Amino acid sequence: MYLYPLMVVIAASSYGVVSTIIKLAMSSGFSVSEAVTSQFFIGFCIAAGIFLLTSRTKLSFNGIKILILAGVLTGLTNIVYGRSLNYLPASLAVVLLFQFTWIGMLISCITRRQFPTRIELLSLIILVGGTIPAAGLIDVDLSEIPFQGWLWGLAAALCYSLFLFVNGRVTANMTTSNRLVWVSFFALITTAVFQSPEIIWNGTLFNEGLWMYGLALGLFGMIIPVFLFTIAVPKVGLGRSSILSAIELPIAVLVSVILLSETVTALQIAGIATIILGMSLPVMLSRNRLGSNMEILKQNAKNQSAMLGDLKKHSS
Repeated sequence: MYLYPLMVVIAASSYGVVSTIIKLAMSSGFSVSEAVTSQFFIGFCIAAGIFLLTSRTKLSFNGIKILILAGVLTGLTNIVYGRSLNYLPASLAVVLLFQFTWIGMLISCITRRQFPTRIELLSLIILVGGTIPAAGLIDVDLSEIPFQGWLWGLAAALCYSLFLFVNGRVTANMTTSNRLVWVSFFALITTAVFQSPEIIWNGTLFNEGLWMYGLALGLFGMIIPVFLFTIAVPKVGLGRSSILSAIELPIAVLVSVILLSETVTALQIAGIATIILGMSLPVMLSRNRLGSNMEILKQNAKNQSAMLGDLKKHSS
């Protein structure tokens, strides 16, 4: 009951670290484009190393179409989100990306052909309510935000939601490490087309120290989340995974405070607490429901034992 939701939380938390690492790379003189390219190049190298060390089979091509789509969406999410930052303040860009919670739930409802539960709807309302204060958006002037900024921000949320959906598809006869190699490879190809592939051969990556940030970005922005999402999302479901992934925003705020010495207001803390409450509701209520079901099963077992005892007495 807790293992797979915990995997989703850890995967989403690792994404929350990425924005701070990119800011640290920028403070060292690198661009966002260079940092993102280093993320996917080193991420692919790590994935290939994991496969070579752990897999005893050849690289499988089963379900390659799904993995191409997963890799492309992984790269596009970062590219589109970076583009939105050209038009939006960081706080608003985070809030728009955060809309993946209800977009993911909508995709889940369409694919399952059923409405979300009342608990899931309540969680979404609480999450959206906590997002604005948690991101520090209360004092931001929205009147001069260009229209394309809103489009890029929502496009990033859509890409992230589709990534969760596609990454939750089970690929038959393929190990997780095999899948990780393909997703990271196609994410690298997508990123190389739109970002800065020249850093790989012009010395920027290895000679100027970008590889240190690329290593951290590759682990937290590629290897850990894709690996854990691949295992956990099919078990947890897209709707609940979207809710649990809301932990990304509180982690992003927390890490920025620790590593960048950014200030956090009491209103942001209240928003973060609200988000944690919203994402915890489905798990807590599932636990209560499971406990109730276990009590019913125990009572039924006792009743059946008593009935068997009565039958034995009657037959004797």
